[in-house]
Amino acid sequence: MAVVVVSEVVRTFGAVRALDGASWSAPAGSVTCVLGPNGAGKTTMIECLEGLQRPDGGRVEVLGVDPAHAGPDHRARVGVMLQDGGLPQSVSAERLLAHLTRLVEGPTDTERLIEQLDIAPFARTPVRRLSGGQRQRIALAAALLARPEVAFLDEPSAGLDPHARRELWRVLRDVVAAGTTLVVTTHSFEEAERLADRVVILRRGAVVADDTPSGIAGGGTLEDAYFALTEGYVR
Repeated sequence: MAVVVVSEVVRTFGAVRALDGASWSAPAGSVTCVLGPNGAGKTTMIECLEGLQRPDGGRVEVLGVDPAHAGPDHRARVGVMLQDGGLPQSVSAERLLAHLTRLVEGPTDTERLIEQLDIAPFARTPVRRLSGGQRQRIALAAALLARPEVAFLDEPSAGLDPHARRELWRVLRDVVAAGTTLVVTTHSFEEAERLADRVVILRRGAVVADDTPSGIAGGGTLEDAYFALTEGYVR
């Protein structure tokens, strides 16, 4: 059953058509990686699914509900990791995650999540003093601590070193094994190949590929297929 549905979605900003009839879906318990050049519409599409933007046309559904009109009960079932921002700057990771844990019903083992994402070394440092990669780990922990049924992760591995990135992938595989459906935007072909059940590639706001990584690669590499599908893209 599809728990995320994007159907003929259009989103415009003045003369710019950020999404141009995009359609794809994600089944329960899967990982969908969304790839595309900068400006291809990835973040716009994710924000429509999060209810932060409303499409100008078409339909989006998450767990059978239009996210733009979702209530608190629905939002409690969805995890969100923004590409940037969304974290209070003056508190520490430790205090932030402890506060969020008290707001949700049946949270995950927060201490274990902190250990898995290697947050402990900077857990008492104010967010404003942390590196981009460290903030990414806190944002990911915040998105996952409520055991969401669906989580939208906008470039979760951005700014992480290779060791932290591999540990992140292990954590995400565990999250999916526990029943969460993930939608992940990324610029990493390795990340898509290691994580994704399906890959969606956007070009100028339209879906130009929607298949398994090997199906898109077609006997070659996902990277080569991506560049062939997005060749000549300039925005």
